[in-house]
Amino acid sequence: MPWNLWQLHLTIILFARLAVCEVDVKRTLVWGPGLQPDEIVLPARYFFIHAVDETGKRLEAVAYRNFNVQITGNSPHGKCRSNVNFIDREDGSIIVRYTIADWCDQMEIHVLYNSTNVAQSPYKVPKRAYSERCHCPQDTKLWLLNNKCPNFSEDKQMAWDLHSFKRVNFSAIRDNLLKRYNAPESISLCHYVVKEQQVYRTCYGKYTGFKMFMDATLSALLRVVTLPDMEFYMNLGDWPLSKKGGQQRTSGPYPIFSWCGSDDSYDITLPTYDITESTLENMGRVMLDMLSVQQTDIPWSDKEEKGFFRGRDSRRERLNLIDLARKHPDFINASITNFFFFRDEEKKYGPKVPHISFMEFFRYKYQLNIDGAVAAYRFPYLLAGGSLVLKQESHYYEHFYSKLEPYKHYIPIKRDLSDLIEKITWARENDGRAKEIITNARKFAENHLLPQHIYCYHVALFKEWSTRLISPVEVLPNMEKLGTSHTCSCQKNTLRDEL
Repeated sequence: MPWNLWQLHLTIILFARLAVCEVDVKRTLVWGPGLQPDEIVLPARYFFIHAVDETGKRLEAVAYRNFNVQITGNSPHGKCRSNVNFIDREDGSIIVRYTIADWCDQMEIHVLYNSTNVAQSPYKVPKRAYSERCHCPQDTKLWLLNNKCPNFSEDKQMAWDLHSFKRVNFSAIRDNLLKRYNAPESISLCHYVVKEQQVYRTCYGKYTGFKMFMDATLSALLRVVTLPDMEFYMNLGDWPLSKKGGQQRTSGPYPIFSWCGSDDSYDITLPTYDITESTLENMGRVMLDMLSVQQTDIPWSDKEEKGFFRGRDSRRERLNLIDLARKHPDFINASITNFFFFRDEEKKYGPKVPHISFMEFFRYKYQLNIDGAVAAYRFPYLLAGGSLVLKQESHYYEHFYSKLEPYKHYIPIKRDLSDLIEKITWARENDGRAKEIITNARKFAENHLLPQHIYCYHVALFKEWSTRLISPVEVLPNMEKLGTSHTCSCQKNTLRDEL
């Protein structure tokens, strides 16, 4: 082929490729709960954008700066006051999250690409949208329906946790429960009562500081949904309390809510205080949450092919990992950030290293999830962060573990870490498969671990739990009433200033 014809042929191919890669604004996908801010109320609303070309193919390389989101409408201060934030996942998709102040009438969400409306933009909000800080509780059933929460029976972990507690009579078991678990030096727990949208509690134990997390959770939920009257005991410690065997054989299992469950306990698992706080403080005071962790700055090809770990010395296997890292420095980068449990071995396994930003973890292709005192609460963030997770086998679990599948969402490693080098070698030799697992893990997080899901889990569990209580829900004389926390209120679409 003559040179000039070859150049023409190459030019035609390049233009054809560029045409295919052009963003089709009408086909581009926009979805998520943040498009229904009048019905789905969260600390930070959020939705997703994924660029699509004219053939319907999702694009993987689109500059998010070409997208823009504008929120219009009226508020008590004139125009709607909003704060919009973009999270680029570097796969052609963007997470858009935003907050509004007080409320917004005639609200519209404009999603633009190079100043052109995308998909069904502008998205018109039919009813007044309130800030999450307003006290505007919806009916429980309506709230569950609006948020598309799964039914109690559809959640394997929830159903399993409650199967031993079909009928609960706290009037009959309360004294024995407290006698069993009121050990101030080693156990801390709080008795909560929710009655007529008010919260009361009594705490037991020497170290009860973590009650602030459950206090904040209930306060946030009561602003957006009408919770049923109920009572429960909340374990404030790491380890599950309601152990199988022993005294349980004669007294029966005691219903204790915990942030972590185990194969040898009856504890009823709630989302951990860590992921719940990051949900409540989304776009607030927390630096890490399930949305921000998806910000991708390092291409996969530029990441180091090593397993990475930073954490305190809260389990022997973490020290064993240091031995492995020293023996195989080309495979593992691991260090201890603080010595507490094994202080006498700091000289051997130290020196301790400074904490680093969690986002720095993802400079490495392989993230090592090793148990701490119980399950490592970083696991949700690792699943969403864009690296391959290698998870230690464990009898501890969080509320979502039963939905995960090994080799689909993560790579399992033996409890003693004896196959860790083998698994990292496999990942290096199967890079394409590793990226598939990462995609599945991120999709899992999108479907089960984002703020809407954390709210859903709490409300669905509390609703079902309340149906199993056969004794009257009563506020006891020694209970403290918790103050409500909100900045405004809505009654029949009117705003009442609570400042």
